[in-house]
Amino acid sequence: MNLNINGLDELDLQILDILIKDSRTPFLEIARKCHVSGGTIHVRMKKMEDMGIIKGTKLMIDNSKLGYDVTCFMGIYLDKAASYPNVLESLNNIKEIVELHYTTGEYSIFMKVICKNISDLQDLLLNKIQAIEGIQRTDTLISLSQPIDRNIEL
Repeated sequence: MNLNINGLDELDLQILDILIKDSRTPFLEIARKCHVSGGTIHVRMKKMEDMGIIKGTKLMIDNSKLGYDVTCFMGIYLDKAASYPNVLESLNNIKEIVELHYTTGEYSIFMKVICKNISDLQDLLLNKIQAIEGIQRTDTLISLSQPIDRNIEL
């Protein structure tokens, strides 16, 4: 591992590496693995939160077990770049959109959408997304499986 990456030292990176593998690892177990005190871990975690490196915790849910069986990715073509703020505001109110990126390349916006079924996806496309002023057209890719889902390793 590199030393002093963005103000982080070897211990900070070691802590992050442990948490990336299992974010529920107790501070005392991290301290034991790093050969430091629990207080040191607490101080380091607070420092990384203050720096914006750690942005809280996130509950991971298996959406299919809640009846959401369709995951897809959608590319959006805007009629003009100036439409982006208004389109973003409208898209932000659609609960099925779980991730959104303003991008370079073919699409202006690329997003991840989760729906209960294909019928709901069709309704979402026709009545919610494609009805937004400023959206010229969309491309939809349906995910068949997600064999990799991880954070970057340090």
